[in-house]
Amino acid sequence: MDPQTAKLFSAAIAILPLFAVAFSLGWLFTSIINAIGRNPSVADTVKGVSLLYFALIEAIALFALLIALLMLFVA
Repeated sequence: MDPQTAKLFSAAIAILPLFAVAFSLGWLFTSIINAIGRNPSVADTVKGVSLLYFALIEAIALFALLIALLMLFVA
């Protein structure tokens, strides 16, 4: 296998977690909307916790992109 092909293939595998991140963010915001819709009095608590979870999920996407870019341009 050509080294350039191997770089592209490994970078493509490295961004596979982005599918899970997209699914997780959709599920998170769906759950937030349902929770606030069922009990509007806890909206402030749910929003505060959800921002933390959003940041943690988004960090996974950033790490995956960083690894993919490192594989493409550094290795």
